[in-house]
Amino acid sequence: MTDTPAEMLSFDIHKIMDLLPHRYPFLYIEKMKDVVLGQSAVGIKNVSAAEPVFQGHFPGKPVFPGVLIVEAMAQTAAALVVETLGLSGKNPLVYFMSLDGTKFRKLVEPGDQVELHVNLMRKRGNVWKFEGKALVDGKLVAESEFTAMIVTPDKK
Repeated sequence: MTDTPAEMLSFDIHKIMDLLPHRYPFLYIEKMKDVVLGQSAVGIKNVSAAEPVFQGHFPGKPVFPGVLIVEAMAQTAAALVVETLGLSGKNPLVYFMSLDGTKFRKLVEPGDQVELHVNLMRKRGNVWKFEGKALVDGKLVAESEFTAMIVTPDKK
């Protein structure tokens, strides 16, 4: 028996926008790489000094909010789930159900590129659990386990 490596995919911003309902200023991933359907993906968030959140978080010392890093992880996982299930264009929504073990390790500032590594832990029906790690320059900045439910418009 041979283990064939799973095909790795990449998604540009146009593909991500086909998969997710989020739009600016609440779409927090611009690219995905190393996507293995049903298993894992890496989302990319380029943090710009022009982010609207920096008007208030914090003037003179802009820090990208940790909760938005977790949101970016969740968006990466949601796009992975939608593509895995073949639901692109069917307007599914993915809702947080729980967050566990969330920790913020380092500040994320303008100019940083955040890699959002998500790995499927388990799935049961329309409920998916992931572990996520956010890295900047290879250093851990945040981590979390999160559970989400996918809902298609006909099943609300």
